[in-house]
Amino acid sequence: MTWAVHVSLAPTWLDPAETPGLLTPFMILYAIHDGLVKPLPGNPMAPSLAESWKTSPDGLTYTFTLRRAAKFHNGEPVTAQDVKFSFERYRGTASKALKERVVSVDAVDPQTVRFRLKQPWPDFMTFYATPATGAAWIVPKKYVESVGDEGFKKAPIGAGPYRFVSFKPGVELVLEANEQYWRKPPSVKRLVFRSVPDDTTRVAMLKRGEADVAYSLRGVLGEEIRKTPGLVLKSTLTTWTEWIYFADQWNAKSPWHDRRVRLAANLAIDRAAINQAEYLGTARVSSSIIPHAMEFAWAAPPYAYDPGKARALLTEAGYPNGFDGGALATDASYATIAEAAVNYLQAVGIRVTVRGLERAGFLKENAEKKLRPLVRSASAATGNAATRIEAFVVSEGTYAYGGYPDIDGLFREQSSESDRKKREATLVKIQQLMHERAMFLPMNEPAFLNGVGPRVAESGLGLIPNYLYSAPFEDLKLKTP
Repeated sequence: MTWAVHVSLAPTWLDPAETPGLLTPFMILYAIHDGLVKPLPGNPMAPSLAESWKTSPDGLTYTFTLRRAAKFHNGEPVTAQDVKFSFERYRGTASKALKERVVSVDAVDPQTVRFRLKQPWPDFMTFYATPATGAAWIVPKKYVESVGDEGFKKAPIGAGPYRFVSFKPGVELVLEANEQYWRKPPSVKRLVFRSVPDDTTRVAMLKRGEADVAYSLRGVLGEEIRKTPGLVLKSTLTTWTEWIYFADQWNAKSPWHDRRVRLAANLAIDRAAINQAEYLGTARVSSSIIPHAMEFAWAAPPYAYDPGKARALLTEAGYPNGFDGGALATDASYATIAEAAVNYLQAVGIRVTVRGLERAGFLKENAEKKLRPLVRSASAATGNAATRIEAFVVSEGTYAYGGYPDIDGLFREQSSESDRKKREATLVKIQQLMHERAMFLPMNEPAFLNGVGPRVAESGLGLIPNYLYSAPFEDLKLKTP
């Protein structure tokens, strides 16, 4: 079974330790690796490598009992030492938050691992055991120590339903079925992921039978899939939002420092038109970076499409003739959305250009805070409002270029609040401040539109609620010839 993938395949996606606050790497992690707990069909927090877990009455201790049948691809059992090692080497999104709050990870015996917290943390399982992070996805301690981090990315060993065969970075990943996978032997014996950034090429591959699933086919290409006999357009939904980030809002010399300018940019965008053109009307117009269905989300007032008021705000801010707004950096696979936004900004006098980068490079430069003054950002990572805020809003967030002391203080306050209503009130206050300051330019909560070819009996798309990609891989099926 072959996927035409819309982004360049990055070596870091083979190692759970480097998981960013995005869902993209999980298209690979679900195949090669396995988590203690993860979303599965019918259960958003299903036992996996851990067959069970319990929390102490005081909320300070989480004890996981490992599944005895779980083994890595080299035949070695998954043990508590591997869980401890994987947590300690984790350096992806929210690693600082996790390690500040976890006092110790103790391998009680080979099948039992215990996490002890400094103080009760209601969000521990949300941060640790969902695709908000990759911290609970387990790698083999002995093997990683023998080959090193770089060696591991070149030839990863996991505990998932598929074994590593070969990888050409940015081009192709080939995997074969792990017949000993604890949940079930996979039906499809070989998986091939091919990086095909050009949309029209993905469609052509699907039509020629060179790909069985083609990810991310928007606009006219989505319509073409709908109209082609034998092909199916399949959409998936999740806690996914996209927005433009004003990375220079903390630079007093930048026009983007002025809230009126940021608000003008928000009023310049016709979100509904972008939804119709790009997502065939299947997206949800958004006024926040927090998805509406995410726990603790606040319903931010929608931004009207009002170019007249946008021009008036620019004049009030001292830019009656507009200004040069710099470059909008974007993952190249979503360049058409960035271009649409830029056209609306230019129409009110904000002169912006588009800078497209392949995804691995985009994520690297974004994490290094090099993409100024504007970034087309997005996240489909699960979790709740706090996990999204931690990655993109607080000053030390993985993708935050700055922050506000009062928001940082409120975030620290809610993280240890055990009263749910008080915690929700604090998270709502943070979101209200984000909106009042026009920190972001939210656009849509997209639908992920994909093409499925005639050989496929089960694509895995939509099997796991709120998950975009094909999964679980062991459930996929091809039609009998």
